[in-house]
Amino acid sequence: MNAPAVLVAAAAEGGIIGDGRTGANLALGVGLLGLLIGWPALARSSGRTGRARTAGMSAVVLGTAGTVLAVLHLATSSGGPGTGNGLVGAVVAVPLGLGGVVLGGRALYVLRRAGRSVGMTV
Repeated sequence: MNAPAVLVAAAAEGGIIGDGRTGANLALGVGLLGLLIGWPALARSSGRTGRARTAGMSAVVLGTAGTVLAVLHLATSSGGPGTGNGLVGAVVAVPLGLGGVVLGGRALYVLRRAGRSVGMTV
């Protein structure tokens, strides 16, 4: 296994910083950040600015990372909900990350459609 894959797997398990909830908290934070960046990116996408494009791409990347971390944590966690291993947090992180992907992707789509309608190249 290469080094980045080992680091991502260890982060998903919560083995880098502390207890089992660390991986779920990391996934929650990254997914929520993707969602919080994607929302204004979608709102700004009608203005066809470079900031909206950058924010849309960032939201997609962060949402994907949050979802991947959450799924890895779900796959590697032992026990069930309420055992203190962060399983519930990882379950909540999956839709947060997917929301970031959807909002960022929608912003990029609106930007692309707006660029074609006025003759801009994207």
